[in-house]
Amino acid sequence: MMKHLIAGLGNIGDEYRNTRHNVGFMVLDAAAAASGISFKDSRYGSVATMRHRNAELILLKPSTLMNRSGNAVRYWMQKEKILPENLLVITDDIAIPTGSMRLRAGGGAGGHNGLASISEVLGTDQYARLRIGIGNDFPRGGQVNYVLGEWNQGEIAVLMKRLPLAVEFMLSFAVAGCELTMTAFNKRGKNLNDDSGEAGGKN
Repeated sequence: MMKHLIAGLGNIGDEYRNTRHNVGFMVLDAAAAASGISFKDSRYGSVATMRHRNAELILLKPSTLMNRSGNAVRYWMQKEKILPENLLVITDDIAIPTGSMRLRAGGGAGGHNGLASISEVLGTDQYARLRIGIGNDFPRGGQVNYVLGEWNQGEIAVLMKRLPLAVEFMLSFAVAGCELTMTAFNKRGKNLNDDSGEAGGKN
């Protein structure tokens, strides 16, 4: 059974639980809830394991600071002998609208400290990342307060409808790989009217 590491980025602590920067944690929590599994505190993060078809998914919520996420990702890749092509990082993105999603096979960090840390520690930026849009409705100089701010009610309503689709992205990546998943799902990820995710209890 092929192993995959799915790293959802965020910051630990109750004060960050409902912040935009923690959308990676939220996706993994949704996946775990749909599958009836729970996270356990372990080295460098909270970890849960789930199976989907012929794939084993190790879900990781790093307990490091965001800008040291690479340490957690490297540790679990080495521990579980996971190849770079079987790593998926789930992260927030201010460059796309709230609730939009885009899977990419690699690329720059785009100013995201978590991605920058992972790329630096792994020595490559050629790993898959699922970007979840959080919008950019903030004034000049207000980015930090925005991403560390809590979702408003309208944003939460959009996000709750879209989280199952994010889980579908994740499961497809593990079974079909990055390229096929991009082809099958990126158009749906861009369409904010597509809230037809089927993760709830089926996987």
